[in-house]
Amino acid sequence: MIRHWNTIAGTLNKDEVYGPIFLQDENGVFHGNDWAGGFMRGMQMRHDGWAELVNDDEHGGCLIPMMMLCHEHDKDPAMRPKPISPKKREEVIMHMAAGLVAAYRYFRDHRQAEVGTRTSKPRRSSPKVGRNAPCPCGSGKKYKRCCGGAMVN
Repeated sequence: MIRHWNTIAGTLNKDEVYGPIFLQDENGVFHGNDWAGGFMRGMQMRHDGWAELVNDDEHGGCLIPMMMLCHEHDKDPAMRPKPISPKKREEVIMHMAAGLVAAYRYFRDHRQAEVGTRTSKPRRSSPKVGRNAPCPCGSGKKYKRCCGGAMVN
């Protein structure tokens, strides 16, 4: 999964368009609904981080193609876009690929701006826990055998 993300990030970092992988139906048509639904589920996992872009009047429109395809078959009719013709679907999918690049640039630019405003390294607020020290979670185990083990593996 991380290798796949790194491939996508590398492509987007070069300002190249990433072509999402779509499933075909029995007629060979690429609908993009499953991919858009997965993208939207990913956004929900980091809702607060994506909310900034969604609510940005200037840049938030790059997410509309994903939202259209995600909600095309929504149970709630109010969430569904107008019916999408095959030609319009091709346009929406092209805009979706361009929207990915726009969203990546938006967050990349914000990360770079944040890095530029930092003057020093962030400092640890609590003392460092040694590998052989009791785990701070209270389990009674050594840190390396409890919560710290996840970081080593």
